[in-house]
Amino acid sequence: MEKYSRNPTIDTMLNHASCRKFTDEKVSDEDIAAIFRAAQSASTSCFLQVTSIIRITEQALKEKVAVLAGNQKHVAQAPELWIFCADYHRNQVEFPESDLGWNEQFLVGIQDAGIMAQNAFAALESLGLGGCYIGGIRNGIQEIDRLLALPKNVFPVFGLAFGHPAEHAGLKPRMPAAVTFMENSYREPDPEVMKRYNELMRKYYESRSSNAKNVDWTENMIGYMKKERRTYMKDYVQGKGWDLK
Repeated sequence: MEKYSRNPTIDTMLNHASCRKFTDEKVSDEDIAAIFRAAQSASTSCFLQVTSIIRITEQALKEKVAVLAGNQKHVAQAPELWIFCADYHRNQVEFPESDLGWNEQFLVGIQDAGIMAQNAFAALESLGLGGCYIGGIRNGIQEIDRLLALPKNVFPVFGLAFGHPAEHAGLKPRMPAAVTFMENSYREPDPEVMKRYNELMRKYYESRSSNAKNVDWTENMIGYMKKERRTYMKDYVQGKGWDLK
């Protein structure tokens, strides 16, 4: 899969990289409108439209979210901070007899939020902006829930911080298609392919201008996989109306 078609949209997507340093320049109202329109144009399961975006414009509130997200300074410094929420409250308002709380609805809510956010990300990068996702909002999800006055059947999935980039990060090498793109049935990962990928990732991590480290992809991944994280999430999600039936 070395040869592929090219156009400006594909080039923008292939040059995606997270940005955590921003200039003080504000994002224009026209760009905000375009990014939202692009996000809202994303596919949505059964046209339920169960995603809402909360744009945080109050600096004091943004700083509180940054602390709750794990003291991530770039969250507070970013000109724009959007919180993507799975939202079935609006549907229930329109149809009070809605039968909510099912596993499938929970998955659809997360799925739609992710699809919508990636549309927004592609749009903002096409405008010369940069950003990064903030999964850390789930570190303090109960307090963030309170700060944003989220009703039952609405919960924040992640944040998106963005603005005009102050620097451009290098591209992270992705896994080869040989272990990620399969035809007709699942194929076990080839150990030799993974070995070569790990060697490539070690060189990448060692050569980074900031946060350089001597690990490969597998070693870095193990730190996240060997222990359960955010064990309070089940209780939180159930308290928001998803009994995961």
